[in-house]
Amino acid sequence: MDERQLRILRELGELGSVSAVAEALRVTPSAISQQLRLLQRSVPLPLTERAGRRVVLTEAGRVLADAAIEVESALARARHTLADYAEQPAGEVSVAAFSSAAAAFFPPLLRACTGPGTPQLALADEDVAQDRFPALTRAHDLVLAHRLDHAPPWPPILATLDAVATVAGRPLRLVHRVNEFTVSAALVAEGGGLALLPRWTVPAQAGVVLRPLDGVHALRNVDVLHRPARTARRAVGDVLKLLERVADEVRGGKAGPMV
Repeated sequence: MDERQLRILRELGELGSVSAVAEALRVTPSAISQQLRLLQRSVPLPLTERAGRRVVLTEAGRVLADAAIEVESALARARHTLADYAEQPAGEVSVAAFSSAAAAFFPPLLRACTGPGTPQLALADEDVAQDRFPALTRAHDLVLAHRLDHAPPWPPILATLDAVATVAGRPLRLVHRVNEFTVSAALVAEGGGLALLPRWTVPAQAGVVLRPLDGVHALRNVDVLHRPARTARRAVGDVLKLLERVADEVRGGKAGPMV
């Protein structure tokens, strides 16, 4: 049984005929009769009976129709509760990001969500392979993920290495595989070679010379992944807008306090 079938049963008890119910609900009498038959298949007791040319409720039908009023009221309360929840500006919003994006985005985002009535952030560092970012949307409202600009969505990282090798005119020898950028910088400082590092999250340090990558189309896009149902919540939508503002601040080199 479903909500519509129960409503039809309740309306039949109040209006007294299939034709009256059809007129009230603006459907055909045959559609009403079909829904009543479907409802009857789901219960073991007869719900309707003939009274001359009319179809009326049996005693079991009247019991179920009375219960349908409670069901309808409970569903209405549930809808109102859900609507209130969706409109709450201060609900918890979980945001995941890979390490360098977390370093650039999380601090200003956290500063923007410290006042009353702002979303409560639950931040997580999730540095995974590119093809695993979409799966993180099961556990998080918003996911900051990266993909290379010149390659198909979510390509392997070797695409960047291939681009650098093409410009260099010779194959590259990949010596170290280090995920943490500060460790990569430390290895470079000790003569460990060259490293590709993100522009906004690696500070200058002794023994490391920072140079912009020139002549190589190796841009990395930072995308926000989410499931549509998540952003139906006001709090999640507010954080998404804040992330866009933080991105503008980061690009402008001034990710300071936001008002």
